[in-house]
Amino acid sequence: MRLAGVAADAAPAAPSPLQQAPAVPSEEAAETGARTAPARTEPVVPEAPAERISAEWLARVSGQTGIPERALLGYAGAQLVREHENPACGVSWVTLAAIGSVETEHGTWGGGRSGADGTTTEPIIGIALDGGNGTAAVPDTDGGRLDGDTEWDRAVGPMQFIPATWRTWAADGDGDGVEDPHDIDDAALAAARYLCADGRDLTDGDQWWRAVHAYNHSDAYVGDVYERADHYATRTQ
Repeated sequence: MRLAGVAADAAPAAPSPLQQAPAVPSEEAAETGARTAPARTEPVVPEAPAERISAEWLARVSGQTGIPERALLGYAGAQLVREHENPACGVSWVTLAAIGSVETEHGTWGGGRSGADGTTTEPIIGIALDGGNGTAAVPDTDGGRLDGDTEWDRAVGPMQFIPATWRTWAADGDGDGVEDPHDIDDAALAAARYLCADGRDLTDGDQWWRAVHAYNHSDAYVGDVYERADHYATRTQ
């Protein structure tokens, strides 16, 4: 979404099939979905996802992938919620983490990080979507409430939602009663729902590709997400 409106680049060479991330025991969440259709896991569906993902799993997978634990918690929690809401979608923490990595390096752009409550310690605000720099022109839609710009929209938060898109897909991933695009729990769940739109099955390769392309209309972007998802999945075998 950071580059919404950019014309699609030439399609990259097809990457190697995304390998399945290992099944996570008990209440832990994991599975992948990309250019292949891996086996499904059935994690426990929690009322509070973050409280049902073990510290051991977070520490181990964070060490294997380099994903900060607090961001990883948001991605895994979003997968758990979607498994409950729409198990047919098959969205995975691996895919969400890959998008979070490409968009903002897991919320660390600008020197910040996701704090204990999931909110980035430094707000991440993208460039003005004024039609320059290869972007679409998107006049302000939120009165500057989310992005501080009353003339043009700007992508916000760790998953880089445009305010107008956030208004449609806003989510409360941590159950605190607030829908905040600067909170990795909320942003990751909103991204998962966005990817699952139109009845997509993300364990199908072509549908996975179309879902990520809908998130950002650039084949090069999709290729970058795919490579990072493949890396995370491979590292956690």
